[in-house]
Amino acid sequence: MSNQRIQRKRKQPISCVTLHQHQPKVSVIIPVCNEARTLAKVIREAFRVHPHTEVIVVDNGSTDGSKGVATRLGARVISFSQRLGHDVGRSIGAMEAKGDILLFLDADFVVSAKEAIPLIRAVQQGVDVALNKYNGIVTKANVHRVVLAKHALNAILGRPDLHGASMTTIPHAISRKALDTIGAENLAVPPLAQAVAVQSGLHIKAAQLIQVGLRNRIRRRAKDVDPVGDLIIGDHLEAIGWLIQASDERASMHDKLRIREMMR
Repeated sequence: MSNQRIQRKRKQPISCVTLHQHQPKVSVIIPVCNEARTLAKVIREAFRVHPHTEVIVVDNGSTDGSKGVATRLGARVISFSQRLGHDVGRSIGAMEAKGDILLFLDADFVVSAKEAIPLIRAVQQGVDVALNKYNGIVTKANVHRVVLAKHALNAILGRPDLHGASMTTIPHAISRKALDTIGAENLAVPPLAQAVAVQSGLHIKAAQLIQVGLRNRIRRRAKDVDPVGDLIIGDHLEAIGWLIQASDERASMHDKLRIREMMR
């Protein structure tokens, strides 16, 4: 080949496909703490949700080899020696994500790619926050307080159509626009993130029913002690507190059925 032909070949522009062939479209974020038993299956399914996917595993102080499992399977691992909490892990993973769509999973139970793909597609079609339709068990006499809190927050936010669908429930997916609007730091308190999303006018939809109730690992606890439940209720109270500060003392709920001025 002549020098002239070599020069012409070198000057040919590199296609966008070549430049961006390694740029992920979807970032799957998986916080983990001592869940090596299920993690491998979770990661394998995560890589199947889109042809251009990165998997980010945020290791919260695991001591069971979870970090090694994630590394061997090609996930990007962000590791911490202490337990930060899964919600904080998702927030950190979101900060590092490169994809246009972020999908959030848990490491302790497997969600198949077939189940998760509709969440990805919903975002591709214009949804900013694609929620799991799972509402919890609402048909028994004593509905769990966490389930009630999810329904109540959606009603307060003016979105009773969402029923109990919540960013507290995994899996769910968000757009890059949603991440920028909500702020990665607010993902550490999922109900707060949901309140910000609604108040900001983002397109939120309960997009796919994924039955996760029976898959969630049952954590042993002492009788009448529920620290996870306490945490989630506190999250919802924080979201309502933010909403009141962002609107008014009644969170924009009208007071037209009473004339309080008569008592002043």
